[in-house]
Amino acid sequence: MYLLLAAHPNGASLQELTQAGDPLPANPEPQLIPAAELAAVVRGLENNTPGGQAPRWIWHRTQDWYPALLGAGVELERCYDLSLCGNILAFSEFTAHTAYAKSADRTPAEDTLLPPKALLPPPPPADQGALFEDPGTNATPRFTPDELRLEYAAQQDTLAQAGTEDNRRNRLFLLLAAESAAAMIAAEMQHAGVPWREDLHEDLLAGYLGPRPAAGRRPVKLEQLAGELRGLLNAPGLNPDSPQELMRALHRSGIEVKSTRQWELKESNHPAIGPLLEYKKLSRLHSANGWAWLDAWVAGGRFRPEYVVGGVVSGRWASRGGGALQIPRQVRGAVHANPGHKLIVADASQLEPRVLVALAQDTVMAEAARDQDLYAGIAAKGFGGDRAKAKMALLGAMYGATSGEAGRLMPQLARTYPRAVDFVERAARSGEAGGTVTTRLGRSSPPPSPLWYRSQQSTTAEEQRRAESIARSRGRFTRNFVVQGSAADWAACWLAELRRRLRTIRADGAAGAELVFFLHDEVMVHAPEAAVGACIQAIEDAASAAKELLFGRIPVEFPVSVAVVDSYDNAK
Repeated sequence: MYLLLAAHPNGASLQELTQAGDPLPANPEPQLIPAAELAAVVRGLENNTPGGQAPRWIWHRTQDWYPALLGAGVELERCYDLSLCGNILAFSEFTAHTAYAKSADRTPAEDTLLPPKALLPPPPPADQGALFEDPGTNATPRFTPDELRLEYAAQQDTLAQAGTEDNRRNRLFLLLAAESAAAMIAAEMQHAGVPWREDLHEDLLAGYLGPRPAAGRRPVKLEQLAGELRGLLNAPGLNPDSPQELMRALHRSGIEVKSTRQWELKESNHPAIGPLLEYKKLSRLHSANGWAWLDAWVAGGRFRPEYVVGGVVSGRWASRGGGALQIPRQVRGAVHANPGHKLIVADASQLEPRVLVALAQDTVMAEAARDQDLYAGIAAKGFGGDRAKAKMALLGAMYGATSGEAGRLMPQLARTYPRAVDFVERAARSGEAGGTVTTRLGRSSPPPSPLWYRSQQSTTAEEQRRAESIARSRGRFTRNFVVQGSAADWAACWLAELRRRLRTIRADGAAGAELVFFLHDEVMVHAPEAAVGACIQAIEDAASAAKELLFGRIPVEFPVSVAVVDSYDNAK
């Protein structure tokens, strides 16, 4: 069953569609659901669908509807997010020949590699989130049900045209399903929140910074360091938080730096450098995760950020507010399991290099990585057992490091593992020439920027050097895009498979087993102690399933490291 949910001035419009997006002949008109009844209607349809399979909910954006449904106690099984799926279909190499893709605005913003949004109606108004409140009789929906239905039908027609070559249609179908599932997971994680002990956070801050200061004042340890810096730099009125004042004070003391970046400051042996680096570290903690952050973002023992699925062009997630994807080590001890529960922290070991092995079908490298640390296996076959050199060479290949030690190691890597190196080299050459590259499941890199196109018209020697630099930059981007993006494909499938298994665990009586955090290749599950074993099995099984979904039965391992802890700081 395919159910389209659209906004209506008096609640919501609900319409059953065929898989292709056509209205059902027997019931072609949308049904109006009053706002006060929507949660109950959705719950009933989710739990009592004929045939036993839950419906697939079709909507403009998951974030418009699902948070409010979760707040009403309604958890759904499946959805189709028109905004996320449309963005993929508009730019995928698999659908570039379709009318849907050709009608998209494919010109990136000036000097960027970020794609525009897909051709969808503009986003709903900011107050759209008040799902169960009366929107008022004068309100008009931003999208009519027919507009959303036609958009869905156009996307399904585009998917059908992806073709069967290299299993493209099925791969793209999987990506759309995984991306939509990820949108639901993001909403569910925001609803659940990361378990966070405010008292422990306060203790950690006091240990690093001193007692909580009055509003607008520096913590005592920062003030002490500021006083020390004023003396060492002979600058009695120095405000270390002002980059301009700090640079002038450094220059007056003979510290000739062009910035206050850590790596540049460390090149000086002036006695002020140590206190300055410590000040910068503690100041960053105070501003990013200090008392103001704690007051703003933690409530009821949970940290609830908003995750942005596909927020990075490669398909990686981003976050909006709270810095969810950058929980610093200093405060990880505050991420603490509830009594009777454990945190299960799992990460996919060396995910991107293993994805490269699978993409390149490099059997030599696959054999080197079997049942062991990938870098150590590579080192044993080509670098005399030097793991550090093997890691540097492989990361250099994926990120385009052609100079320094990584550049010197590249010939050895290419001789030993030619297929893997050739794969990223071809991706780089494609990008340099203005081409696109595509992830395993069908997410493609954006087209070149207007700056790239203008640079190709260069005539003078200086302009040609500039054009070559721009081309190399784009080549480095596409070189990594295809690997990082395919790793994001794998992670989305991992999440979707894990979510499905956790739902089964909860249905079997382990209430409270919930996915609460995700970061690129790492997940955190908060679970009752009695359910820990089942959750670990679910994590590992989901990783295996994700590998087979993307690559089939291949001789490449995707191991998952698992730690069962009380607090996040003990996970690694």
